[in-house]
Amino acid sequence: MRRIVEVASDLGLSEDDLELYGPYKAKLTSGAMSRLRGETRGRLVLVTGTTPTTAGEGKTTTSLGLVQALRRQNVKATVALREPSIGPVMGIKGGGTGGGGSQALPADDINLHFTGDLHAVTTANNLLAAVIDNSMFHGNPHNLDARRIEWRRCMDMNDRALRNLVVGMGGTMDGIPRQEQFDITPASEVMAILSVASDLEDLHQRLGRVIVGYTSDIQPVTCRELGVDAAMTVLLKQAMQPNLVQTSEGGPALVHGGPFANIALGCNSIVATRAALATSDVVITEAGFGSDLGAEKFFNVVSRIGEFKPEVVVIVTTARAIKRHGGRDAKDLEVEDLEALAAGMTNLDAHIDNMRRHNVTAVVAINRFPSDTDAEIAMIAQHCNERGVRSAEADPFGGGGEGCEALGDQVQDALANEPGSLRHLYDLEQPLKEKIEAIAREVYGAGSIVYLRRAELTLRRMKRLAMEDLPICIAKTQYSLSDDPALLGRPEEHEFTVREVRPSAGAGFLVIISGEIMTMPGLPREPAAMNFRVGGD
Repeated sequence: MRRIVEVASDLGLSEDDLELYGPYKAKLTSGAMSRLRGETRGRLVLVTGTTPTTAGEGKTTTSLGLVQALRRQNVKATVALREPSIGPVMGIKGGGTGGGGSQALPADDINLHFTGDLHAVTTANNLLAAVIDNSMFHGNPHNLDARRIEWRRCMDMNDRALRNLVVGMGGTMDGIPRQEQFDITPASEVMAILSVASDLEDLHQRLGRVIVGYTSDIQPVTCRELGVDAAMTVLLKQAMQPNLVQTSEGGPALVHGGPFANIALGCNSIVATRAALATSDVVITEAGFGSDLGAEKFFNVVSRIGEFKPEVVVIVTTARAIKRHGGRDAKDLEVEDLEALAAGMTNLDAHIDNMRRHNVTAVVAINRFPSDTDAEIAMIAQHCNERGVRSAEADPFGGGGEGCEALGDQVQDALANEPGSLRHLYDLEQPLKEKIEAIAREVYGAGSIVYLRRAELTLRRMKRLAMEDLPICIAKTQYSLSDDPALLGRPEEHEFTVREVRPSAGAGFLVIISGEIMTMPGLPREPAAMNFRVGGD
């Protein structure tokens, strides 16, 4: 690895612009961020994907391979990625730093404690939770209704036992007994606020607007009323500074913020993307899961808040994912099956169409795995050609930047000759149901939208609180375009169910809960944590 001071020099940054965490990690100083604020020289490329299989399709690896390819082609390019959550690292997913010849380094550090950002988010979140219960214990001056506390505790670990529990048990000195729930840290509103705040003062104001719960007559109580918004801001002061690391080939990588995409925004922080745009000619950033989740939220929420203008979107797909959507069994995806591949192309088409609805130019990256055959790769490329979409085979894992040069060529051609101009799918002034239905019908292919009783109640509450003008962040399964993970391919005219609407007043959007979505994952029977080793080869 190169020394991080050398990596920073590629961005025009000096050692004085860095807070060093050893020789290979650093945070950009607040002074550097202030100097870069308002500068924009780069062009933005978003990496998304088709609907993934449970193993993932290598979107982060492709993002890193693409930026390495562009740098090989003498483009001053930087990648901006989310920070991995320790929960999935210890669970079923494993690391979140790419793989093979296309990684963010030092991978072990980034995947675990890194610079402590997720711990800071957890601590700030749980400070507010502790103050809520403490306020109720000491006379409840804000008249919070124990049945209507919305703020949840969090931790950065998959722990299903914490989804529903009771706190305050034991005696009169142990608090007010009430039902409690935990979210995983990347699903918390504090993480969302960290990811969209533009600076420390904006962070402070957003934390103050957080709705922690309601009184018995359904009046909101905010974090500012409880008086700990300043303390939370202090806890998050360093966490607000973007982290600088490097790719496998020594190029700069900004890794900062980590909201999940199925239950949150799914994009890295606005400040990191802005820093990259201020110091590079092309910026590659990634949105989680398929275009129906991360990319849709990047277009309609993040780009609004950050004033971003993505011009090209790379849709990462694989032969095995397409075969899965064509009916091939999940345990048998390494066998050539051109019939299943042809049937599964409808899923790829849905994601291409989503990009066209947003008026952003698509380039399909065919991420090649060792079991893929030439015939399968050729069929996907031919299908893209027939759809009038650029495509390129990529091997970021095996070939690093060299394995993605054809993809780099296609991205550069799209930027030069056919850049897109982002179109939002709804206006902020539209009624809330119209926003939900625009996404459900146009992006998910829904035929009808059903609102459960709690959804109707919370929709009315958002209107009464004058929050209808906010953008929406839909939480649903990542394994289907619908809200039913069993519906593969391109389900059409399906029923989309809205269960609840939750305000993220500090982050500046409304969370729409659909399907059986969990905000605290569980561990599998044999979690990845069982495969760790200390020392040895």
